[in-house]
Amino acid sequence: MEKYAHKNDRMQLQTIKDHLEETAQLAEQNAVDLFKPVAHAIGLAHDIGKYADAFQDRINGAAAKFEHSACGAIEIRKQMGSNPFAPMMEFCIACHHTGLQDGGSGALEGTLSHRISPMREDEFTDQWDYSAYQDEISLEIPDFTKIQQLFRDLKNRSDYIELYAFFTRYLFSCLVDADFLGTERFCRPEVKRGLRADFQAASERLEEVLSKKPSDSMLQAARSRIQKQAFENAKDSAKLHILNMPTGSGKTLCSLKLALDKVLADKSKERIIYVIPYTGIIEQTAKEFQDIFGDVVEILQHHSNYSFEEEEETQTTMQKLRLACENWDAPFIITTAVQFFESVYHYRTAPLRKMHHMANAVIVFDEIHTLPVECLQPCLRAIGSITAYLHSEAFFLSATMPDYTKLFEKYAPECSISHLIKDTSEFRYFKKAQYIMLGQCSFDTLVQKASGFRQSLIIVNTKKSARELYQMASGNKYHLSALMTPVDREQTIIQIKADIQKGKQITVVSTSLMEAGIDLDFEAVFRELNGLDSILQAGGRCNREGKRDSGEVFIFEKEDEMISKEIRINTAKKLLASHQEITSKECIEQYYNEIFFFREHQIEKNSIDQGKTEFSEIPFRTFAKNFKLIKDNAVGVVINQEEACNRLLERLNTGDRTVLRSLQRYTVSLKCSQWENCEFNTALGKGLLEDCGAGVFVLNNMHYYSRETGLDLTLDDDIIL
Repeated sequence: MEKYAHKNDRMQLQTIKDHLEETAQLAEQNAVDLFKPVAHAIGLAHDIGKYADAFQDRINGAAAKFEHSACGAIEIRKQMGSNPFAPMMEFCIACHHTGLQDGGSGALEGTLSHRISPMREDEFTDQWDYSAYQDEISLEIPDFTKIQQLFRDLKNRSDYIELYAFFTRYLFSCLVDADFLGTERFCRPEVKRGLRADFQAASERLEEVLSKKPSDSMLQAARSRIQKQAFENAKDSAKLHILNMPTGSGKTLCSLKLALDKVLADKSKERIIYVIPYTGIIEQTAKEFQDIFGDVVEILQHHSNYSFEEEEETQTTMQKLRLACENWDAPFIITTAVQFFESVYHYRTAPLRKMHHMANAVIVFDEIHTLPVECLQPCLRAIGSITAYLHSEAFFLSATMPDYTKLFEKYAPECSISHLIKDTSEFRYFKKAQYIMLGQCSFDTLVQKASGFRQSLIIVNTKKSARELYQMASGNKYHLSALMTPVDREQTIIQIKADIQKGKQITVVSTSLMEAGIDLDFEAVFRELNGLDSILQAGGRCNREGKRDSGEVFIFEKEDEMISKEIRINTAKKLLASHQEITSKECIEQYYNEIFFFREHQIEKNSIDQGKTEFSEIPFRTFAKNFKLIKDNAVGVVINQEEACNRLLERLNTGDRTVLRSLQRYTVSLKCSQWENCEFNTALGKGLLEDCGAGVFVLNNMHYYSRETGLDLTLDDDIIL
């Protein structure tokens, strides 16, 4: 009798043999050459459990319970025995539905060892007998010799465990994406995938834009020379490229040309991935790129604020964009650092589907200095492994570049590094502002001092301070914080730009949203004391185009502020007192050296190793759940004051969950924790939130939201509207 893997809506049946062979082929195609035999083997083995009568009964509608995914792993263990690479295949096969589980050495429930333990095998009934696979499928045990050679030069156990875990997640990605796509082809053949890009045409359009950039002033000429230096130095064979350029020197377009040049020079490169820390920067960068490319490159934006509901998009294009977000099968991707790194270290099948498409790529990490210190080890290890073993190249961008050399030597010794800007003499043209320490300063004094400039920006550390300062300011003023929806923030920035271009008097009060990636030029900037990187990034908004002889950046502390325990703030304060020029390379290096030194233990302990001695014990799921680039949990609250938002909510009420992503543009995130006084619990306690299901909450009293200042939970509850 034929044995079947799937039944589609048209009641057509796909044989297990056809499904296994197709999945094996697709998994092999997903993998780089070194891993193709292993990917093919796990593809063949992953669903042999479906040969059991218990699963065939399920295909025919019975409610039989049968764990088919463990069977292939059991067979691999039988055939490979104590081979150290057996667990690599076992994890991929046994967990391809549940997501990667922890290893383990006993029968602890929820672990790999429990899923494929001999005890469970003995429990099999005749209905669970899947041995019929042997009539159609010959399991392959690949030769791991070349892969094993990669482990020979590793210095310690942690390096062994980390690299083994990376390879396992990578192969898991190759398998689960192949399994999904193979199943989709049979069950939903009408689905259209595939975005396109003409990189040659894109390069030509970028060259045209760059050629029109003015070079009349000394600053503009220096910008051109710095970029030319980067282009020349990028021709080396290094895998990691450091692009340390001052604010205003054109890092973004420079990096875009570098990425396009690499893709065009190396035909094995399949895509460009831009990894950016903030959604605000992503939106601006994506628009700038799309304006340059026009219709020659379809850009996939994968972040929470991007909507697939844009009217100008065709239905087919929207569908392709949605589907490409599942596995990053796209030639040009713009995403967040959270999305990128948590996809590498996740345990669930959906996020890990993207990982294999990080191979054969040019990856640009913008504002790389924003990586949390405690996450440096896993992040740098990931970049090192992706570039060393998956044939990708990476560019690191920052105006305040940390010296990651020692960390890369420790966590990614196989990677060569090149510095694209070797001659920094041109940097002097970009010192467009002087930094002045004000010391403790009352908000009254601050507002008064800021009003003395035609165009001033005040950046503070908290949303509460931003609202308070804004309310105290007078005249033409604007407020920006994460308590405003992305739609309202975008509109506010458009208005700010227009006023600046018209030369109007303006005061902008903001949280750190304005520190990086926002192309605005102020006469004076006031920055509350914070890390040196934050101070210098804020300074990049002052006299940005060098139109004035010099701008002024004032660093202040809140009056009567308690002494901070934050190492970034204390280190910056010390350096401000001891260095005349805080923008100097020496000052920035000292800052990061001290940060890394004081947090060395945090960096060192954040490893998936965790004292494990066997590859079969790697705690994939536990590590993934603890790996967070953003520590604060948050709950989104929809602000329904737009007709477009209301239409999305109406669709949600009918069960259409595809609108969840589009609703992000009308959403404010509230911190959520176990403490009763967190933002979300406060709003819930006041009865301000309506639960619409699917994890969506809607603000039910618009008195608490203002387009100017966002959501304010502190307003007087007794006010009658």
